[in-house]
Amino acid sequence: MADQKHLMLPILGMTCANCVATVERNLKKVDGVDTANVNLSSERAAVSYDPERASLGEFLDRVKRAGYDIALGEAALGIKNLADIADVSRLEKALYAEEGVIEAYVNLASEKAFIKYIPTIISQNELRRAIRSAGFDMLETDIQMEDAEAKARKEEISQQQRMLIIGLIFTVPLFILSMGRDMMMLPAAIAHAPWVDYVLWAMATPVQFYVGWQYYSNGYKSIRNGSANMDVLVALGTSAAYFYSVPIALGFIPGHSYFETAAVIITLVRLGKFLEAKAKGGASDAIRKLMDLRPRKANVVRDGIEIEVSVDQVEVGDLVLVHPGEKIPVDGVVVDGRSSVDESMLTGESLPVKKTAGDEVIGGTINKLGLMKFEATKIGKETALAQIIKLVEEAQASKAPIQNLADKISAIFVPVVILIAAVTFITWYFFIPLSVGATVGLFTRALINTVAVLVIACPCAMGLATPTAVMAGTGKGAELGILIKKSESLERAGKINTIVLDKTGTITRGQPAVTEILLNDHTHSEDEIIRLVASVEKGSEHPLGEAISAEANARDLSLSEPLGFSAIAGHGVNAEVDGHDILVGNRRLMESYKIDISPIEDKLVNMEEAANTAILVAVDNQLAGVIGVADTIKEGSSEAISQLKSIGLDVVMMTGDNHRTAKAIAEQVGINQVLAEVLPGDKAGEIKKLQAEGQTVAMVGDGINDAPALAQADIGIAIGTGTDIAMASAPVVLISGDLRGAPKAIALSRKTLRTIKQNLFWAFFYNTVLIPAAALGLLNPMLAAGAMSFSSIFVVTNSIRLRRFK
Repeated sequence: MADQKHLMLPILGMTCANCVATVERNLKKVDGVDTANVNLSSERAAVSYDPERASLGEFLDRVKRAGYDIALGEAALGIKNLADIADVSRLEKALYAEEGVIEAYVNLASEKAFIKYIPTIISQNELRRAIRSAGFDMLETDIQMEDAEAKARKEEISQQQRMLIIGLIFTVPLFILSMGRDMMMLPAAIAHAPWVDYVLWAMATPVQFYVGWQYYSNGYKSIRNGSANMDVLVALGTSAAYFYSVPIALGFIPGHSYFETAAVIITLVRLGKFLEAKAKGGASDAIRKLMDLRPRKANVVRDGIEIEVSVDQVEVGDLVLVHPGEKIPVDGVVVDGRSSVDESMLTGESLPVKKTAGDEVIGGTINKLGLMKFEATKIGKETALAQIIKLVEEAQASKAPIQNLADKISAIFVPVVILIAAVTFITWYFFIPLSVGATVGLFTRALINTVAVLVIACPCAMGLATPTAVMAGTGKGAELGILIKKSESLERAGKINTIVLDKTGTITRGQPAVTEILLNDHTHSEDEIIRLVASVEKGSEHPLGEAISAEANARDLSLSEPLGFSAIAGHGVNAEVDGHDILVGNRRLMESYKIDISPIEDKLVNMEEAANTAILVAVDNQLAGVIGVADTIKEGSSEAISQLKSIGLDVVMMTGDNHRTAKAIAEQVGINQVLAEVLPGDKAGEIKKLQAEGQTVAMVGDGINDAPALAQADIGIAIGTGTDIAMASAPVVLISGDLRGAPKAIALSRKTLRTIKQNLFWAFFYNTVLIPAAALGLLNPMLAAGAMSFSSIFVVTNSIRLRRFK
């Protein structure tokens, strides 16, 4: 089986949870689809599929057959050096070969390429890169940075606004005239004139069939797909009021017309959808802010000359110059110059970070002071910023488990409401007599209460309750340098009660240094012991080995090549150096080789109690000495641990160090529970033990070395993976590497989970209380329409409050 592919499709035309279910069901019908999740708030579908059995074209067809559309970007790009029709054909073929391109037409006369594409799959930068790869160049005037999906959404909102204005133009005078007549505020000659009903009819008709046409169209498509959505309820309710009023206006039957009811309902629903669309835009502000960080230009050095190019023209290996105040265009490594860089927009860290030769820089961050030259290492989709945007979008498109209940109810919601409406009509018409002095007949009364039931029901609030909160929560996390990869992680992180912190690189800097050397005898000097151990550790990437190698360099010692090197996990290493058998490791290693360490036991204990890691060294099976290595506590670690405790979490430190060293470090940062002498392969087992005790556990580690433990934990939080954001297997990544991000991540998750619960409570409470109220005849249909619109707006605005989280 081929590797799975993942697509993100921007969907147009969804209005409620039933629309989501319809799109999901249709996408899943394509052979080869593994998962299809649709998010009503972001209006996107995330699809995982086997590319050998399914294609993009099949997904687009399915979405359109379901009655919805895809948001497309359009680009008209000026092309240089188009010579003849063969060039046109070659360029069109190259464009069609790019995934996400729907249409490509190249005009030889105007020298322009007209392209329709899916902006969540391919960007204009990537289109320009494909054009250049095909051997053509671009007109600089055509270089633009636009969010094509946002443009399509904007046009959709503008259309909603136009329809709302047209609705108001007809509905306001219609309502005033109708109410004026009913409340005896008009002269009798006008109030009772037969032409008044014709005027009301004339004003209601464009609202019903032009402003409200979407409800008929979408309702029909929904029923055709074997489901029923909010549009069906609005179309049924308003049609009942409108068509009941037509014979009254024509004089065929006596009674009061309800044209104003139908028009007001449609206009209020339009108003609600317009305000909801505007509010949903606020929920995705964080993603837009990240997209706005993308630079447009770059200064590269080519043939010894500095030239300004479009950022899509930068290639891996290019030397890029960044002047003070400029954005760093792509990811890279500094080769010359020094400066400080503002990375707050990605990491949430307010203080600028110093950069010198050899340091990584991230595209989208701002060079504050000096001139820097760096080598481009990642461009386009590979940059950290692009990865972050992609991962946040995927998180926002994923479904949290708490949403499952709302989805199940939404699937049967509309049919149940229609059944309740039918029961309401029958009950009021056949079983409840008119009260004395009633101003309406049995049929009219039953109809009005039925319309109220149809209009008050709101599946939208249930559909928006979870995704809007997830969108706002993950977006806010990205602003704070907390990358949440799945919405499920937000829910889980909100429930944890125990957090396990790996020591090295999490609490400490992971950059230990030699602090002390103890000699067991005077056979070997300090320099000789350091030289032998550094020779054994030559090329080692272990932090302790690196510390000893650094000490050897500082002492300017000449190293030898080790022979027969072998590593014993969790114990140490051994090798032959200059004819001597060298053992380097902990107590367990010495015990396994039956090497006596009792002569220096007391000094060893003192060293460990001073928070040093003791590295024992044996030469030819005789203890030669001990090297003390200490790691410094990260700035902010103590504060972070205090914050974790303040939000009610049990904090545990896990380390491979011995108990005394571990306890000394734990005391420095205020941790009481310590898991010491844990071998790398046993970390996941320790997490499992805590879970067996009934704890819901979060694990904080470096994301790669701690992968098994992070995967075993209920929620894994990876610390500072730099530009390799996507490499960390953990569902939550603290981009800055600052442990203070952990309490923020958990607090944000708890607040998001609380917001989801508030939204779901409101959605269920609203429907369970007001649908019966409407059925009992306690609600006017126009008030019902207003309440229905308000319920969705409440859910969205409640979620947007998460943007104020600090």
